[in-house]
Order: sequence, then C-alpha cells, then structure tokens
Amino acid sequence: MPRLMRLSNALNRGRLTERAMESVDLRLDRPALSVLLTLHMADRPLRVGEIAQRMELVGPHITRQVKELERRHLVRRVADPLDRRASLIEPTESGTNGAAQYVNTLFGWFAEAVADWEEEDRRTFGRLLTRFADDFTARLAAADERTPPDSP
Repeated sequence: MPRLMRLSNALNRGRLTERAMESVDLRLDRPALSVLLTLHMADRPLRVGEIAQRMELVGPHITRQVKELERRHLVRRVADPLDRRASLIEPTESGTNGAAQYVNTLFGWFAEAVADWEEEDRRTFGRLLTRFADDFTARLAAADERTPPDSP
C-alpha cells in the first residue's frame, strides 16, 4: 500500500498532467483533457453518450466539456450517417495533434523512468501492468454492479 500511495502522490503532486499539457502548450482542465484523449483513442467519432460511457460519467458533464473543446477548436460535431438527428464528436486536426503530443510526452517520461531496465523487465512490467489494470477495473465494475444505486 505505501508504494501505491507513493506512486499516486508522485503522479498527482508532481503535476504530471499539468506538466505534460504545459510542455505541448495544451491548456485544458483535466475533464476536458480526458474527453479529448477519449476521442483521440477512439477509432471513430463518438456520440456524447458514448464518450460518457467510455469515461463512466453522465452526459451533461461531457456536453459541457465538448462545448469548451469546440470553442477552442479542438473538436467538432459531424453528422451521424446512421441518424440525421444525432451528431458525432471528433477531434479537429489541432485536437488530434495536441492529444498526440500530450500522449507522446507522457510515454517519453515513462520510458525514461524504465530506460535503465533490462528489455525483458520492461516487457514483463508492461504485460503485468496491463493485466493488473484490466483485472482491477473489472473487479471495481463488478462491485459497482452489485451495489444498489442508493447505497453509500
């Protein structure tokens, strides 16, 4: 537990998100950045509800962030070819470039942290981190499904 807390503190107190945004001149609050990254990682434009589902949030929060990202010309609405009444959200070229630079900056920092590790250790770490993240989030989701909505 102490190591998890230490890592969490390093990520939060070290202002990792803010430093990465500053280094690529992408000045957003964390929720807006999360929406932009969700769109960047998607294989297609998404509806607001799909963004909310992927982020495990409610639509109104996402709508506010999308409006801010639109105002900053980082995302745009496009027609949904399957439903003329709906629109999809996609990153603009500026949004795609900003998100890609942000991700590359983070990956660069993480790569530096393990640069002195043996190649096999880096592969093992990547495999185990992926497994841990997948298993942990699956267990949390299962626990959420078992908890009644009105429970504390």
